[in-house]
Amino acid sequence: MENPMIFVRIATINDIKYVDEIIQETESSAIARGSGISKRSPESLAQKIRDEKAVIAVTTAGEWVGFAYFEVWENGNFISNSGLIVSPKFRKTGVARAIKDRIFRMSRRRYPNAKVFSITSGIAIMKMNTQLGFEPVTFAEITKDPSFWEGCKSCVNYDILEGKKKCNCLCTAMLFDPEKVQAEQQVAMPVEAYQRYLSKTN
Repeated sequence: MENPMIFVRIATINDIKYVDEIIQETESSAIARGSGISKRSPESLAQKIRDEKAVIAVTTAGEWVGFAYFEVWENGNFISNSGLIVSPKFRKTGVARAIKDRIFRMSRRRYPNAKVFSITSGIAIMKMNTQLGFEPVTFAEITKDPSFWEGCKSCVNYDILEGKKKCNCLCTAMLFDPEKVQAEQQVAMPVEAYQRYLSKTN
C-alpha cells in the first residue's frame, strides 16, 4: 500500500471536526509516556482554529495526522508553541517536524519581535526546538501571565509546580529570543567573512 500524501497547513473551521480526536490522542499519548499534560477543552482548541492560530496535518482522504497551535501572551511579548501531537500511525515520518516548523514560522511571521517559548517533557520536541534556535531557560524567563499558568492546573504534576512556586517543574522551558539570535548572527557574520578571507590567502 502506498503512503498517503499528507498536507500540513493552517487549520480552518472545517477542521473543528477533528478536535475530539486530537484531544483523545493527546491524553492517551501522555498516559503512555507517563508524563503530565495540560488538558485542553474542545472549546479551547476550536477557538484556536477559528482564530487561525493552529496548524493541522491531514491526508488527501481527510484522515487526521497531526496538530499544533500557538497562543499570545502579555500583549504579544510572548508566544507559546503548544499542543504538538501526531497520530500514532503517522509517527516517525517527519510530519511532527513539519508541523513544528510551520507553527514556529507562523508565530515569527505574525509576531516577529515576540519571544517564543515551549514547555515540554518530550525529548523529540526538545531536539526540534534546539534546531530552531530555542534554548533551555528557567520558568522566570517566560511569560508571567496568570492565564498561562492557569492552564497547568489540569496537569497531574501541578502540585510539583505549585510546591516550587512556579520556578520549575518536570517540564523543560525553552525560549527563542529574536533579539539574542539576531545579535549572535551579527557576531558570527564577521567571523565567517574572516574565515573566507583566510581560505583565499592560504
